[in-house]
Amino acid sequence: MTVSYEAADGVAVLTLDRPGKLNAVTTAMSERLFGLIDQIGTNDEVRAVVLTGAGPRSFCVGSDVGEVDAYPDPWQFRNRRDYCDALRALRKPVIAAVNGYAYGGGLELALSCDIRLASTTASFAAAEIKLGWIGGGGISALLAASVPASDAALLLLTGDPVDAAEALRIGLVSRLYAPDSLVAAARSLALTIASRPPVAAQAAKANLLAARSMGLEQAIQYEREMQAICMGTRDAAEGRSAFAEKRPPKFTGH
Repeated sequence: MTVSYEAADGVAVLTLDRPGKLNAVTTAMSERLFGLIDQIGTNDEVRAVVLTGAGPRSFCVGSDVGEVDAYPDPWQFRNRRDYCDALRALRKPVIAAVNGYAYGGGLELALSCDIRLASTTASFAAAEIKLGWIGGGGISALLAASVPASDAALLLLTGDPVDAAEALRIGLVSRLYAPDSLVAAARSLALTIASRPPVAAQAAKANLLAARSMGLEQAIQYEREMQAICMGTRDAAEGRSAFAEKRPPKFTGH
């Protein structure tokens, strides 16, 4: 199986499972990701997602370069279904647990997640320029939204990797963990997010995406509308009741 899936306690874990090829993504893996993400999106039991790679060496090194020549021309390559698009289409919060190389499309996958955690042995590179092209899964826009402009340019124009400590310094990742505790830490964080009211969590994610693409006043107005939607849910009423009664809330997603 090229992408494994498990779910428990409101958390789904997606694992790119091709460690012998550093979890390079094939067309079949991409299609499976689309299917799994569609499944997660319609499963109300899943409230948060962790994405990681199998094995200790690599999170993902992007598309399997050996498959690129299978496209008859660049236009067909341009029109393929991109696995990063699948991940960004998910309304639910996603945490990347980057356990090794995040190169090329692997870096784009990590950037397509809402939160990025990494092992101390992780490294990151926009490596496509070394092969004669640039990334097409959102790398420029996502880097520009995540790290300072000079660091984004450094990554894109050299293709050289940065280590985990440097990724933390520039804000590419939020936390570093020992390799053997990374996935557990990511799952623990996902459990915390899964315990929050799902509508509010998805609204918060939507607001962050809006803040990237809208002007300030439009983004604030969008946030206000999303707040009104959240305030009308039974979970919001439950939150107020639990606060008044000094007890833990029980959120149902309604």
